[in-house]
Amino acid sequence: AGALAATKAGQLADKGLGQRTTGIALSLLVLSWLLIKFINHSLLLLIFGIILLDLAVQAVHVTNQSMLFTVRPEARSRLTASYMIFYSIGSATGAILSTNMYAKYGWDGVCILGVSVSACALLFWAITLRQSSKLKEE
Repeated sequence: AGALAATKAGQLADKGLGQRTTGIALSLLVLSWLLIKFINHSLLLLIFGIILLDLAVQAVHVTNQSMLFTVRPEARSRLTASYMIFYSIGSATGAILSTNMYAKYGWDGVCILGVSVSACALLFWAITLRQSSKLKEE
């Protein structure tokens, strides 16, 4: 599922729809964590939530890379290396935090962390989108 989303997200970003794709994917990421939280109530919601999570993460990842490469195509290797370093740091930080949340608060804690981080990313996207729109108008 993630591979399909990555392909479509890349195509949309290449058409200049990267910002919109990012916003939709981040919204789906928040929704996926909310669905996954209900693991005790429905196996179907868990499965759907995991698929949605994979779709959203892959879409954000590919869209970020596509948009990044348009900034300085001649620096593609350096940009990829920098992006992946920070991506790995974020993944490691998420693993540490989710392990601690699970130890203290169980599965609900992990899901609350996932929703919180995803919602912060969505908020950051919305704020920076508005700021970049204002700069373009000036």
